This record gives sequence, C-alpha cells and structure tokens, in this order.
Amino acid sequence: MHDKLYDQLTTTHPNNAFTLANVVFIIEIPPAISCSCHSYRLSSPKTTSVQHHSRLPFSSLLSTNTMSLLSFSPATLDPYYHLFFTVLALFISGLIFLLSRKPKSKRSHLPPGPPGWPIVGNLFQVAQSGKPFFEYVDDIRSKYGSIFTLKMGTRTMIIISDAKLAHEALIERGACFASRPKENPTRTIFSCNKFSVNAAVYGSVWRSLRRNMVQNMLSSSRIKEFRNVRDSAMDTLINRLRTEAEANSGDVWVIKNVRFAVFCILLAMCFGIEMDDEAIEKMDQVMKSVLIVLDPRIDDFLPILSPFFSKQRKRASEVRKAQVNFMVSFIEKRRNAIRNPGSDKSAMSFSYLDTLFDLTFEGRKSTPSNEELVTLCSEFLNGGTDTTATAVEWGIAQLIANPEVQTKLYNEIKSTVGDRKVDEKDVEKMEYLHAVVKELLRKHPPTYFVLSHAVTEPMTLAGYDIPLDASVEFFSHGIGEDPKVWNNPEKFNPDRFISDGEDADITGVTGVKMMPFGVGRRICPGLGLATVHLHLMIARMVQEFEWTAYPPNSKLDFSGKLEFTVSMKNSLRATIKPRV
Repeated sequence: MHDKLYDQLTTTHPNNAFTLANVVFIIEIPPAISCSCHSYRLSSPKTTSVQHHSRLPFSSLLSTNTMSLLSFSPATLDPYYHLFFTVLALFISGLIFLLSRKPKSKRSHLPPGPPGWPIVGNLFQVAQSGKPFFEYVDDIRSKYGSIFTLKMGTRTMIIISDAKLAHEALIERGACFASRPKENPTRTIFSCNKFSVNAAVYGSVWRSLRRNMVQNMLSSSRIKEFRNVRDSAMDTLINRLRTEAEANSGDVWVIKNVRFAVFCILLAMCFGIEMDDEAIEKMDQVMKSVLIVLDPRIDDFLPILSPFFSKQRKRASEVRKAQVNFMVSFIEKRRNAIRNPGSDKSAMSFSYLDTLFDLTFEGRKSTPSNEELVTLCSEFLNGGTDTTATAVEWGIAQLIANPEVQTKLYNEIKSTVGDRKVDEKDVEKMEYLHAVVKELLRKHPPTYFVLSHAVTEPMTLAGYDIPLDASVEFFSHGIGEDPKVWNNPEKFNPDRFISDGEDADITGVTGVKMMPFGVGRRICPGLGLATVHLHLMIARMVQEFEWTAYPPNSKLDFSGKLEFTVSMKNSLRATIKPRV
C-alpha cells in the first residue's frame, strides 16, 4: 500500500514531500480530519528491494530518536488543508498555551534558539526551510552557537555540536546524561516498554541488558568464536560480486551484496540455527514491516492529534503480533536445540539467545518473556546490518574517488598476506587499513546525530538549564567535520592518522573529535563487532577486485540521503576487475 501511494504521489504531486532527518515515513491523514488534503511521503527514494532497505543504526529502531523533522514547501500544500491546519493549530496552540503557561520564576533558562509558535514551536520554521534537518541545524548553529534549543511541537530538543561540550556531558558527567527521552506509544509497543539495550532508561534493567550483551556476546573473545561464520559470509560476498560482474560486464551494486553478507552473519550470531534463503528473506520482510509502522507521525510531535490515528495504532498492533509469531518459532527452535543437545545437527554451539533465556534482573523474578526476547533479537539484528553495509558502500566510493588510497591499501594487503586470502589476524597488522576505516567513520558516520540522550535529573551545561523532559541531541556530523578540530576536514585523507600527526580516540575517553558510535556510557555496544566487519570486508573486497567508477571516468555523487542510516543518495554501482 505504501509503495503504491508513493508512486501515485510522486507522479501527480512530486513537490508534496516531507523530509525527516533519520527516518522516512508516510503520513496518512485519517478521513476524519483529511478534508480535501493529500497524503504525503518523505522526500527519499522508495525502497524496492529487501537488500536496499536501510534500517536504524546499532542505535536500533527501538531507541528514541527525535531527529524526525518535517520539510516541505507551503506553496505546494492544498489550500484547504493549509487553511484547516492553520486554524486548528492557532486555536489549539492558543488554548493550551494559556492553560499550561508557567510563572516566570519557574521557567527554564534554556539555550538560545529560533523563536517559535506556542505548542507547535519551530515545526513550521524547519518545514518551511525546505532543507533536510541536519542542513537546517548546520545553518542556524552559526547564529545560535554550539548549543541551542529547538521546540518541535511538545518536544524540547537541545542540539550540541561542540566536541568539548560533548566530552563534558557524555564523559565527564556521563551518568547524568545517560538516560533516554520518553518514547511515543507505538515505539513502546515494539520495545516492550523500553526493554532493550538502547531504549532502556538509565537504571538496573539497562545495566543488566548491556552487561549481558557486552560481556557474553560482544566481547573480543566471544566475537572470535564466530570467525568461521564471518569467513563463510566473506566468501559468499566475493562469489556473489564475481557472479554479478560476470553477468553484467563487470558492473555490480555494492550495498545489496554487502548487506546480505552482514545480515547472514548477525542471524547466525543471534539465533545459532541454520536458516534457508526463504527464512532469511521472510525475516528481512518482517523487519521491514516493523520499520514502516514505526515511522513517526505528526501526532508524535502533537499528541493532541492522536485520537485521529486509531487506524495506525491498530496496524502497529497487527504488525507486532505478526513479528512475534514469526520470530518466536526460531526462538523455540533454538531453545529446543539447547534442551536436547544433538537434536539439531546444524545448530551452533552458542548464540545471543543463549544468554537471554535465563537472564535475571534486579527487583524482578521472571526471565525475559517471548515478546521481550523478540525485542532484544530485533535490536541485535537491526543494530549492525545497515550501519555496516552503508559504511562499506561509502568506503568503496571513497576508494574509487581516491585511487591513490586504493592502491596504497592494496599494496599493504599484498605485502602482508602475499597471495593467500586475508583473514582477521592479518587485518590486525594493517596500519593503513585501520587509518582508512577511521577516516571513513569520521567522514561518514552512520547518522548525523547519535541516539537521543536525556538527563537523569535537571542540570546545567554551558550555563544553560537541561530539563528532564528534553531530548539532548549530539550533532556527530558537525563534530567530525569541525575545522577547529580537524585540518582540511572536507578531504578524505587516511594519512592524517599516520604521517600528519592527527589522531582521535573513537571511544571519546581521552577527548571527543569524532563520535560515529556515540561516546560515554551509552556508546554503541557493537563498536568492536562493527569495526571487525568493516576492516575485514574492505580488505577482502580490495584484495579480490580493483574498483573503478561506473560509467567509466564518471564523477561520484557523495550526496547523502537520510533514511534509517545516512546512505548514498544514488546507490553505488561500480565496475570491478579481478586482481588475479
């Protein structure tokens, strides 16, 4: 239904588009309030294939991310809709503003920001700018500074784009900024009331879930146990690329092949059982359905409109039920394999599920329910798939655009391993490969903003109040390309980390200069696994093939599109030539 609606809109009303920063969604105006208005889709290319569908970063779709902002041209709006919504907004805004107004003595001293309307706040300014949200933020921070406030409906967003402030908040005062903002009702359904590593508020449940994931699943020793899974997936990736190239005069699509490899690795790590292609495809489709129904709506910013969206809430419940029913069958299959050793010859010796079945929590007697297990498995799968796949795509694009970097990297691989296949132990020795990946993450972080933070108690930062109900947003893109922090930040230059004397602690402990995985207590727990995948994939792909532009001698477009991760606006199609 969504794809059909998108086709109709882009054919008949190409200018009627909403743009969000990190997500793409359809706003379906219910008949009760539709008047003569149209339905609108965000201005991002339609996903037509499972492999091209982008998801939330290891930050996960279950986490609260309030970077969901509208961008449209008022001239394109139906006049009746415009009149109706303006009158409605003015009436509701005025009424609630008068009822909820606080005495001056109790008002917070928030960071500065553009003035907005009562209740709707800056929604209209952001929308009327016609720009993606990150560009709007980039523009106004020159006026309001490195910390400022945006009021997006009922949400208060405090934007931070300064590396030193990020370090102060997330490292020096990490516990105070370690919570998450309130979720909307639909996300609460899928997160089982914030029962996931990334969505949980700062407290005992979060500590138990994170400790289990980090120590029992994502430790360096545990990651090494799945080395054979990665080797098999890498071989499959190379074979898929070679087969596609042979059928298309050397031309291949990067993202779909890389994404398939990563997804297969994570499925094996999560469930520990063998899945055929049909099951893998179905699992991906289930995840896609979840992402669609989780798309933010206007009532997420203006909850007073929520009574008009009962149809969407019903749909969310149906998708959640289907998700649980499908995934529980694999959960039970793994549970049976553990209870009856040897009953499933294809079962692996260990999986993430094994750590969850008997997990206990402070102040709670029961172990996770099946629904909670579905939430945690979904988080694990969604967390590392598209973040890794899009990063590899950006990396290959940079190697094509900078052939001298590709040549230098290939020479390092060749000198390290000779003619044999590169493996994970070899990767650890490759200084230039590590510099390439670090530069890649600086230039192309998975999202322009890390997951939303919230304070555990009211406090101040840079002399401004940070209230409990505020969403604190860190502009990682701005930090990674800050000319006060980096020399010539626009240039892709891995040598900056080797011969040019620059460095960056990717964890942020010794100082924040880039934060592709976040920093501090809520840093991405999958950082180690993600970097293993990135190093190994890029090394194998460069060892096996020489990468050039398609069509030949064309200039690559490095524009990004804002979906669930920041991916290339035009998916990368490249020409490959076997090295051997």
